[in-house]
Amino acid sequence: MDDESLAIRDVVCRFVGDRIRPEVASWYESGRIPVRELAKELGSIGVLGMHLTGYECAGMSATAYGLACMELEAGDSGLRSLVSVQGSLAMYAIWKHGSEEQKQEWLPRMAAGDAIGCFGLTEPDYGSDPGGMRTRARRDGDDWILTGNKMWITNGSVADVAVVWARTDDGVRGFVVPTDTPGFSAPEITKKLSLRASVTSELVLDEVRLPAGALLPGAQGLSGPLSCLNEARFGIVFGALGAARDCLDATLNYAGQREIFDKPLSAFQLTQAKLADMTLELGKGMLLALHLGKLKDDGSVAPEQISLGKLNNVREAIAIARECRTVLGAAGITLEHPVMRHANNLESVLTYEGTSEVHQLTIGRALTGHAAFR
Repeated sequence: MDDESLAIRDVVCRFVGDRIRPEVASWYESGRIPVRELAKELGSIGVLGMHLTGYECAGMSATAYGLACMELEAGDSGLRSLVSVQGSLAMYAIWKHGSEEQKQEWLPRMAAGDAIGCFGLTEPDYGSDPGGMRTRARRDGDDWILTGNKMWITNGSVADVAVVWARTDDGVRGFVVPTDTPGFSAPEITKKLSLRASVTSELVLDEVRLPAGALLPGAQGLSGPLSCLNEARFGIVFGALGAARDCLDATLNYAGQREIFDKPLSAFQLTQAKLADMTLELGKGMLLALHLGKLKDDGSVAPEQISLGKLNNVREAIAIARECRTVLGAAGITLEHPVMRHANNLESVLTYEGTSEVHQLTIGRALTGHAAFR
């Protein structure tokens, strides 16, 4: 890790400590988070689209972005999701596949947190199989008319712009949709038990009319949205470790103070065995993340390698969170400690940006040459 990467890690760590930790339990309990306020604050420290170049983006390394995601998710997975969707999905889609006019219009404002983006790919019946999407875009003169529904969309109800993927006569294409366009609505999904400190929404597109310039010219077919998802998955490789580390830190502190049978809980062999095993898995996950970061910075990382990182690190992070809860006992189920909050959030992280099963099959295809998705 270079000095620049460590510096951005420290900036984000301080931000999380000063701004997020004092409030996040209340946000989680209420199911409300001040997204617009936080977006501007995150923009001011340069983490929105920080791995993109130009258009007032910071142009940081992939490793620096990963370390920032780790510190953000140590605060809460919902916070890292906000940044991931903004930078690695919505902004990246425009940066990678958009026209110069689209980039100039949206990227500087999104980098500053003055405009919030969301990414509409998943549908109610098509998550792991996005190729079956039913959202349609048809031509009407020079315009496009979009009709369909997207589901489980982070930031959807507060977004100023949505990157929406739809089926056309020319294959799957992406569109930049200002959310004040007539026919667009984004009802919020409530009653969640996970990612409660995050806005999750449905997108409803009811004959949304867009000009020809709304089309992302550089993306055709599923390779467009999948390239964006690969960016977000990379952040999760690091981010999940932040949640696990925060659980372990809280558990070490608790076990050192909790007296049982006339000595600290941390003095018992079974407790130490749990702490040792969790520290081992956290360290292994960190080595894997840093290795993938180096490959990505060198331009040589393969999507299957990122799948391997996401599969391993999220799986181990949720196992650590659950084990930490056993050390905390009954205290572990309260919001006084972060452990159950992280565990519940990681249930969602395990599923989004590709389920564990999909990543297993992606790795299996790379190993055997056979696609077993169907």
